[in-house]
Amino acid sequence: MTTDWRAWVPDIAAATIVAFLGLYEAATAWVLPTSRIELVFVAIGTAVAVGLSRRLPAAALGLVWAVCGLQVLLGIDLMLVQLTIAAVAFGTARWGSAATVWLSALSIPVAAMIVTVFVNSRGLGGLADLAGNESLVDTVRELSTTWQLTGAIIGMAALGAPWLAGLALRFGDRARVSKASQEAAEEDAARAVRETEQAREIARLREEQARLANDVHDVVGHSLAVILAQAESAQYLDDTDPKALKETMAKIATSARTSLRDVRQVLADTRQPAAQPGGLGTLIDGIRASGHEVVSTEIGTPRPLPPELDVVAFRVLQEMLTNAIKHGRRDSPVYVEQHWEGELRIEVRNVVAPSPFAPASGGGGAGLDGMRRRLESVGGRLDVRRRDEEGGTTFTATAWVPVRASGA
Repeated sequence: MTTDWRAWVPDIAAATIVAFLGLYEAATAWVLPTSRIELVFVAIGTAVAVGLSRRLPAAALGLVWAVCGLQVLLGIDLMLVQLTIAAVAFGTARWGSAATVWLSALSIPVAAMIVTVFVNSRGLGGLADLAGNESLVDTVRELSTTWQLTGAIIGMAALGAPWLAGLALRFGDRARVSKASQEAAEEDAARAVRETEQAREIARLREEQARLANDVHDVVGHSLAVILAQAESAQYLDDTDPKALKETMAKIATSARTSLRDVRQVLADTRQPAAQPGGLGTLIDGIRASGHEVVSTEIGTPRPLPPELDVVAFRVLQEMLTNAIKHGRRDSPVYVEQHWEGELRIEVRNVVAPSPFAPASGGGGAGLDGMRRRLESVGGRLDVRRRDEEGGTTFTATAWVPVRASGA
């Protein structure tokens, strides 16, 4: 509440000053006591209107019209203090609503005409005394034929000048607010662009991180599965055959070196890494070298693939073979089929060990999810099925890789 009253202090001060000047004018005017009371009414009404012109411009305009209307009806003389109505004209244009601005604009010429008619019929009254020579002023009024027009123009100028000043400040404020809003909008847009770029960069880094994790998972998982298979096969070698044992250990060392090389290549290359030399055949040969029987079938004419598709096909087959030797039975072969008809279809089938490998619904762990994401990124798809057959439970993983000509 205290803050509200403090906001009104300038308005109250202005009204007090106008009231003091008006009461002084009424007290010093050469009029009858009854007319003096009427002048006090005009002075107080004008002061209140000036005090309301900033906070309640519409009410101030209405009060001015009420006071002036009663002044015309009762024949009250004009007062010099009424020149402060210019402050009301300024306030209505500066702080009033759109309707108040239009009404105040229309009020200026109407008020000028009313005052001209009023002076023409009643004279200047007390204002003639203030001019210094009442008879001279009245003589000019009676003899001149253009004084009404001149007076109307002067009156309109007296009210129109502050009204225009208020309107100019009003539009100046709007321009500043509009400019500030525009700058704020531009700043918000720039911030949104920065945030979008940051989000894209974060998404790119996360995608790169996921790709890197998938690559490391595929390389390390495959190599460890091959090394484990080779190490297990070494347990069945004859102790009297050191040559076979050395060959097995050499294969393990070769697999380890290959895995280490692939991991280094994955970590060093921020772009999509290239597949190993030799293509898909090297993966099948590596599984055979570990002691697993692999039955490989190729249907159709193989075609060179673009690097990104070659990598996907290589990594997907790598993960399929890894799962086959990790979860398959060693006494059953791994069947690998490659169909080059329209698109490359890779199918790996093996008999699974008694412990379940994957649910029939096609879900799975990180390996299956990684294969699925890789294939979907190039427009391919993955299907995994578990079947109970005569020879045991089989697990079949099928991947479709779209075939495009290299460089297309």
